[in-house]
Amino acid sequence: MSVWDRLVGQRAVVEALTPAAAGRQMTHAWLFTGPPGSGRSVAAVAFAAALQCERGPGGQPGCGECRACRTVLAGSHPDVTRVRTAKLSIGVDEVRELVRRASLTPTGHGWQVIVVEDADRLTEHAVNALLKAIEEPGARTVWLLCTPTVEDVLPTIRSRCRLVTLTTPPPEDVAAHLAATEGAEPALASYAARASQGHIGRARALVRDPETRARRDQVVAIPGQLTGLGACLAMATRLAEAAKAEADAITGEVDARERADLDTSYGVVERGRRPREYAPAVAALERDQKTRAKRQYLDVVDRGLTDIVSVYRDALAVALGSPGVLVNEERRAEVERIAAAAPPQVQLQRIDAVLAAREQMLEFNVGVQLALEALMVRLWVPVPG
Repeated sequence: MSVWDRLVGQRAVVEALTPAAAGRQMTHAWLFTGPPGSGRSVAAVAFAAALQCERGPGGQPGCGECRACRTVLAGSHPDVTRVRTAKLSIGVDEVRELVRRASLTPTGHGWQVIVVEDADRLTEHAVNALLKAIEEPGARTVWLLCTPTVEDVLPTIRSRCRLVTLTTPPPEDVAAHLAATEGAEPALASYAARASQGHIGRARALVRDPETRARRDQVVAIPGQLTGLGACLAMATRLAEAAKAEADAITGEVDARERADLDTSYGVVERGRRPREYAPAVAALERDQKTRAKRQYLDVVDRGLTDIVSVYRDALAVALGSPGVLVNEERRAEVERIAAAAPPQVQLQRIDAVLAAREQMLEFNVGVQLALEALMVRLWVPVPG
């Protein structure tokens, strides 16, 4: 299986990257953009594997079978560094370490590749440190930056990068991928492809986990249950609490493992005492874990809001008589009731309200419970506009 087979519905991207991996039209900095779930980091890692592929420029780089390809995909290649943050930002100290790593001579015949999967989370000082490294790259250094849009990085950065734009893969491509890689039955694959709205990771989770499907069903049922002020407040609380429980389940196991590893590294378990350096290390770990938990919570809430938007988009499609299958085809009767209860412009107002609430929480740090309560009331009684 070629590394390029990992890119679902991105034929144009593969056609753009393949010549560069073979040594044609190569440059030292690349910017991968695309909506969530489109596979930005997957494309960047596949490209990194192709650059290191042992078949080399004379063959078909990116075979997926040689040792270099396999170690890149596994995250263990010595000349490929991947940066993924569970925190809200990437600081200057982390970037300085990347710059130091980028200056090293590759151990093999390929490149020293630095993949920054959350380049949109770089702090101002981190961006300045990165800019200098991109302006003065090593002869065998390649930077692969991933962001949702080109506007998420400064013009000084993007002007020095070659742009690779990914799009949301069509549902039929996602469904075919799920059938091939997960063994999903056609009906389940089709549901997951539509419900995920092209987000590959989300689609896999929907196929693999019945509880994930159940949680989504509860969220997309919310628009039909906003029948009064009390219901609005109850739905806001339900969404906030469900998101918190899911986020805690995701981060709790990682937190416990990190604390156990810290205790082991300081000999707390074996020696039965805590050295002087232990307390500051615990405090730093707890700060990082708290930041990660907040980001995970917001990510889960954000995903729920995306699911709610899909209901109103479906209602708009029904009201306008648009052909095709709905995202929430399994709930068509409920969607038709929502569409019949209010004109299309109200559905647009509701979509705008969800997007505004999302911005309040993610960009302006408004409390989740407060933002969701205000949102649910506005979805029940849209503000004329």
